Parts: sequence; structure tokens; C-alpha cells
Amino acid sequence: MSRILIVEDDEDIGAVVQRELTKDGYEVLRAVTGTEGRMMLSSNPDLILMDLMLPGLTGEELLTHIPVAIPVIAVSARSSVDDKVSLLAGGCVDYITKPFDIKELKARVGAALRTAEGRKNGNMLICGGMKIDTDKHEVVIDGKELRLTRTEYAILKMLAGSGGRVISKSELLDLIKADTPDCTESSVKVHISNLRRKIKEITDVDYIEAVWGIGFKIKGDL
Repeated sequence: MSRILIVEDDEDIGAVVQRELTKDGYEVLRAVTGTEGRMMLSSNPDLILMDLMLPGLTGEELLTHIPVAIPVIAVSARSSVDDKVSLLAGGCVDYITKPFDIKELKARVGAALRTAEGRKNGNMLICGGMKIDTDKHEVVIDGKELRLTRTEYAILKMLAGSGGRVISKSELLDLIKADTPDCTESSVKVHISNLRRKIKEITDVDYIEAVWGIGFKIKGDL
């Protein structure tokens, strides 16, 4: 049974969507603010339906905290092409404009879940005990899953695919901008610090090395 998290502050819309998806056999969780939605990421949903104009964290802000392996469908009254392009570029797999037909929403939910489930035998980047499946957007270290934000994953994937060479902050930012356009040069060090902390929680191996005055590199047997 797939688990779906609805992040929607409109009680009527949230209730209707929850009822209809429950009828189809999904386990459905609900959050009414972006902040609550972020807290409920620990429930490991298989898919997220997310409004954009939310109390607390906005949909765009919440998106930066959602692990890349979880497909996100934006559901919003904002219908401009720029809005849709921005959300799709930022990591959403689909965008549905309000008001919507519930049959269409259910069809898109099913398609997104099938796509996520169908990502098998992905390309792998291997560095020592770390394996990065670039098709499934999953990272495993010593058999344990490493849960990352989109930006953290983009940084790790780029470093792991660099052949062990040192990459400067500005170059790293340029390389990952297509996957995570909201990252800035001033925030790269913060994301890498968070990434190293998460790795440290799993293993004593420090896979990311800071090269003073130059940038960062991946360590381990590539």
C-alpha cells in the first residue's frame, strides 16, 4: 500500500482528496501547514501532494527539505507557465492547477507512483562503502539508506562523479544548478556541512574532504 502525504490548508479540498485516495486503497496522511508537512516527512511517504500557498513554510520552501526520492506533485491555483516551469525545475514531478477534476488527479498520482516504482536497475556511483543510484536518487552507505534533501543529493552525486578531483564552490554551484536552482555560493558550505553530519551518523568514514582555499573532493575507493 502506497502512503501519500497531502499538504493542503484548505480543509474541504484536503478532505475530498483524502477520501477519494483512501477509496483507491492508499494510506493517506494530511498536513495543513508547510511546517507540519516538513515534520511529517519522517513518516516516509511514497508521494506528496503539495499546495504552494501554505501557512508556515511555503510550498517552494518545503520542497527544498523533501528528499529527492519522494515524488512531489504541486497542486495550486497559480496557473502561469512560469510557475509551472519553476516548480518542475525545482524538483516536482507534476503540476495540477486548481480547480481540478478528481479523476485527473488520481490518474496523475497513479502515474507518478508507477514511475517511481519502475525505476529499477539504475546507474550506480560507488565510492568505498557508499552506493549512489542515480536513477532512483537513493544513497546507501554500508547497507543503510542516507536520506538527503535535493541539494545535498545533487552535491554528493556531483562530487562522487568527479573522479576524486577537487571542485571549487563556484564550479560545484554551476554543476548542480539544474538539479537545485535555489542553492547559492554562500549556502554551499552549509549544505555540505549538513551532508557530512548525516554521513557521520552512519559511518566513521569522512567521504567529503574540504581542500582549504580550493573546494571539496570525494574520498574513498572510486
